[in-house]
Amino acid sequence: MMKDFSLLEQKLGFNFQNKDLLVQAFAHRSYLNENPAFHLSHNERLEFLGDAVLELVVTERLYRDYPNQTEGELTSWRAALVNTRMLSQVARELDLNEFLLLSRGEQKETGKAREYILANTMEALIGSLYMDQGLESCRAFIEQNILGHLPEILEQRLFQDGKSLFQELAQEKVSITPSYAVLKEWGPDHAKHFRTGVYLGDELAGEGEGSSKQEAEEEAARDALIKKGWT
Repeated sequence: MMKDFSLLEQKLGFNFQNKDLLVQAFAHRSYLNENPAFHLSHNERLEFLGDAVLELVVTERLYRDYPNQTEGELTSWRAALVNTRMLSQVARELDLNEFLLLSRGEQKETGKAREYILANTMEALIGSLYMDQGLESCRAFIEQNILGHLPEILEQRLFQDGKSLFQELAQEKVSITPSYAVLKEWGPDHAKHFRTGVYLGDELAGEGEGSSKQEAEEEAARDALIKKGWT
């Protein structure tokens, strides 16, 4: 059953001239595989466009508002604003999950897989907004919904990767260097999944999952930062 995208327009405060552009932003490739008669293409080209628009608007804002920061600092701040974690969080805040057009199989996916879909849909939505209403509407949308998260990123130091930050704080607070261990791994060789624990001595401080050991370790470090109250 087709979603009522007028509800989303009301929520976002935009009235699309070309309604198909809005719908297409939510059309995952898997949906077209199950619905070959669907009248639109999938959202990957809009995602490509939206990614560029998002990066431009965020870069311009950071460049203008923080004249004393180095290129490296601004780059890390931007990465924290436009990464999968942040974009999927914003997508959930806007209830974009309710409008995704997915195959029956993809509808069952949760966790990281759904995060990636939501983040890509956010970029596609920005691309569709740019095509329909231009850069200024995109700027207003990004300023309100994404750049508004900058204070928490700076306060919680989310621009620093979790492993580095957790190691720094662990050494500072308890004089221990964290260690990591794989707790569980599953899946075929081409699609392995890992659950990793981060330890402070014998204490299991946090756990994380990912499609690589590095990703799982990063998630474990973030989990430990939250559980320790070090964010």
